[in-house]
Amino acid sequence: MQSNHSPNFKNGKYQNLNHTPQLTEGYTFFKVIKENLLTSWPDKIPAHAVPSIKTNLNDLPKDEDVLIWFGHSSYFMQVDGKRILVDPVFSGHASPFPGMINAFKGSDIYKVEDLPNIDYLFISHDHYDHLDCKTIVKLKSKVNTVICGLGVAAHLVKWGYSRDSILEKDWYDSFALDGGFKVHVLPARHFSGRGTTRNNTLWCSYLLETSSLKIYIGGDSGYDTHFADIGKQFPGIDLAILENGQYNNAWRYIHMHPNEVLQAAQDLKAKRVFPVHSGKFSLSTHAWYEPLTRISALNKESNIPLITPVIGEKVYLQDGSQVFREWWTENKI
Repeated sequence: MQSNHSPNFKNGKYQNLNHTPQLTEGYTFFKVIKENLLTSWPDKIPAHAVPSIKTNLNDLPKDEDVLIWFGHSSYFMQVDGKRILVDPVFSGHASPFPGMINAFKGSDIYKVEDLPNIDYLFISHDHYDHLDCKTIVKLKSKVNTVICGLGVAAHLVKWGYSRDSILEKDWYDSFALDGGFKVHVLPARHFSGRGTTRNNTLWCSYLLETSSLKIYIGGDSGYDTHFADIGKQFPGIDLAILENGQYNNAWRYIHMHPNEVLQAAQDLKAKRVFPVHSGKFSLSTHAWYEPLTRISALNKESNIPLITPVIGEKVYLQDGSQVFREWWTENKI
């Protein structure tokens, strides 16, 4: 689809539903650079290796509905026998250059070689911490179908993917997949770009409907009205996977703070919430453990079942009573 046919493409760029400055009022690019690079922020990086489990993804029983988190916003799901991968980053860094924004020790135990064949690869947007060239190129022979927002296919085709294998969609598109699956492409409040480009491709969230589950794949998003709209349009969301980490007051419109994550979950009327976007890379100034510490404390009032696995731990998608340990508090990692 041509971008200029999209109602979300205006004045040569993709737009959010509501006005969304990349920087909060009162902040400047130089002020942010100074705070990030010239100020010492405690515990941005774990002192020790984060815990992880090496689950054999090729030996999962086909009738087992599970999710395996790889850290940050990368995860694998097996649902109704279909294998799904979201925003995989296995290169060890979340930047265009090795040596910048490196994965925490212990968080990078999975590689492309550990993955089975993938039925559906979802890409939320084209930032380096969600769309990793090295990973995507290595995955090519294992992926059947890629699902992404408008404009993202150009990256994949450049890296050797057949355009016939890519479903490139706009917000509010809905379509069926094999096995009775249905996908709804939905808004997020964010931006896109690699290098110096901005907003030439579309950032998305998704609702995946299977015969037994409704799973909201949130991608990156600041808090906005779209969460309540989605909750009304798609009642009965079993699991909402929402970004919770790399937030900062300087960019409050494009990333959520933990209290906003819980509000978004309530807006979505989700039965369970999986907070992601932490545990692997440091892209902001907060302590590496703060996102999970804060959302867990705040959730004592909301009491929404939180999914907080260690990297590689099996999350049973049909078991709403599964309990997870607070691994980020152990041994002063």
